[in-house]
Amino acid sequence: MAGSKVVVTTGVFDILHTGHLRLLQRAKELGGPGGRLVVVVARDSTVEKRKGLRPIVREEERRRMIEALRPVDEAILGYEEFSIGKVLEKLRPDTMVFGYDQKDLEEETRRYVEQRGLPTEIIRLPRFPAGDLDSGSKIKDRIAETWKPERPQA
Repeated sequence: MAGSKVVVTTGVFDILHTGHLRLLQRAKELGGPGGRLVVVVARDSTVEKRKGLRPIVREEERRRMIEALRPVDEAILGYEEFSIGKVLEKLRPDTMVFGYDQKDLEEETRRYVEQRGLPTEIIRLPRFPAGDLDSGSKIKDRIAETWKPERPQA
């Protein structure tokens, strides 16, 4: 649709939780009527380089789950050699949306946008209070606390 905004957000989305959903809903709203939300899902190799650990859920499975969510129009995998510049040049978003915990990537994007004179608006959203299991780390901790392996029957 002519004049509709393209909004892009990025993330790992390893263990989906309500905080992710709230981020995607808000990002979609920022596109306005007819806006399009494209989500760039981090590659396994990128996550390992940036966080030191591989995701639990493989990249293609994460991408498919994100794309199946109502607010998302398209989900793509990021580049093997991550580059926010490549993402911006390929997708040409009107708006880039970052989560509260993506400050480094937001700053990198701001520098790139300013250097290139791109008309991309950059927004970092606050953390959404979304219940007691609103992060992947909290979910992993809860599993570690409560999971009891089955004991063999005697």
